[in-house]
Amino acid sequence: MTLIYFILILGITVMIHETGHFIFAKKSGVYVYEYSIGMGPRLFKWKRKNDETEYSIRLLPIGGYVQLAGEDVSNDEKSSIPKNMRLQEKSFIQNLLIMAAGVLFNFLLAIVIFFIVGLSNGYVNTKAIVEEVTIDSPAYIAGLKSKDQIISVNNHKVNNIDKLMLELTILKDKNIELGIKRNNELITINVVAEEVTENETTSYKCGFSLNQDVTKGFFPAIKYAFTKFFSLIEQMIFIIIYLFTGKLSIGNLSGPVGIYNIVGETSKLGFLNLLYLMGYLSLNVGFVNILPFPAFDGGRIFLLIIEKIRRKKNDPKVENIINTIGFALLMLLMLVVTINDIGKIFK
Repeated sequence: MTLIYFILILGITVMIHETGHFIFAKKSGVYVYEYSIGMGPRLFKWKRKNDETEYSIRLLPIGGYVQLAGEDVSNDEKSSIPKNMRLQEKSFIQNLLIMAAGVLFNFLLAIVIFFIVGLSNGYVNTKAIVEEVTIDSPAYIAGLKSKDQIISVNNHKVNNIDKLMLELTILKDKNIELGIKRNNELITINVVAEEVTENETTSYKCGFSLNQDVTKGFFPAIKYAFTKFFSLIEQMIFIIIYLFTGKLSIGNLSGPVGIYNIVGETSKLGFLNLLYLMGYLSLNVGFVNILPFPAFDGGRIFLLIIEKIRRKKNDPKVENIINTIGFALLMLLMLVVTINDIGKIFK
């Protein structure tokens, strides 16, 4: 069942992304060679009547793509596709919409899923407000109290629970400085966390729980969807920053193997948690793809903006080389992350 869930979650996430590119490409009159779900060897293919596009399902459910006329210059030069149906001949706005549509569709899917989760679970308080402090715990000894709102960790601003979790994840030692808002007064307390080592992994326990008040209804569900969306976007931005600054390592990332294990663990907690995970992954796919890195949609948009600023077409062959190098680097990163994931399993 884990394998089925894994394929469904990744398959739907990728399909939504590629459908965004596909729809906007078709609307702009771009010739679409292939619409593929999955990577690697092709399992199935078919064509619709009066439609040039070849639809494919491939073996590995770790990605997908839409192959457009104008992306591969060497292929287009050998083809008989009319110039007005090639991507590079379309306007700046049309290109921008085609490139951004996949990300937009992923974001929309995430918001819809978070709304469904919100309808079922209600709007859960997102502020980092302390509910209970365990007696004689490090937090209790430091003076943390119920109803305190945590607004910073080691001088890093915290405005929601997701950001608090991230800041606690990157801790390097047991000395934690918490910025607290108590009765509209700002104070600082120093917690000496309890150091715990399990399976060669060190973590730090403080001894407090957070407020999880719930408000149910249609409008609270809408509030939850958008609050969770922007909270996770903020978290992902800081994850990128912390990766570059060394506060997080590549070992904190997960590839297909790691995601497979997460899907297996999440499935034990019920359907709604699996649905939330799909929303989170869809948001993650959209966020990563909008980054201005070659081979990502964001990288293509970046080159498109440079072209607009220069008021001169970029050399398509140069763009292809840049995107090919970017894709090779991404495959290398995925290989390293996958090896780390397998290593974690054996540990």
